[in-house]
Amino acid sequence: MSTRSSAARYARALFDVALQESMVERVEQDLAAFAAQLDTHPSLRDVLTHPAIPAARKRALTQELTSRMQLAIPVAKTLLLLAERDRFVLVPDLLELYRERLLDHQQVVRAEVTTAEAISSEQEAQLRERLARATGRHVTLTTRVDPDILGGVVTRIGSTVYDGSLAAQLTRLRARLSSTQ
Repeated sequence: MSTRSSAARYARALFDVALQESMVERVEQDLAAFAAQLDTHPSLRDVLTHPAIPAARKRALTQELTSRMQLAIPVAKTLLLLAERDRFVLVPDLLELYRERLLDHQQVVRAEVTTAEAISSEQEAQLRERLARATGRHVTLTTRVDPDILGGVVTRIGSTVYDGSLAAQLTRLRARLSSTQ
């Protein structure tokens, strides 16, 4: 089983427990804080992921860390389980997948919008509103500028891309013209 699918199982279980205990946001914050500790302290991450270090020592260290950080009980139990099973490599994917579940639960969708030139805050608000109507969800919008698209907008929501760029339209026109010859 891949690490991503293993992380998905842990994320699903952790989210279900957090939802039951009405602490989905707190669990996300605590899990993010622990992941940040692993990123900030590479030596800690190395100890917790090194295969030669016994699981019992990893569990003891994890117990100490979760207690000092005052993490929510579901997060602490999940991290202890990861320590026992020597699966700390799953933490980044676990956090990402948990966040996806949280956003889905909150009816929030992420959209990445690419334009040829920077858009104004008013245009961004209008675009966010249109995307919210189209998806039926709240939209968090990330914008970026790419002059190569020439004009128009390219929107990515999840794995779906809506390409309304001038560059894409010209490519389609070129393909149609070349197929009629």
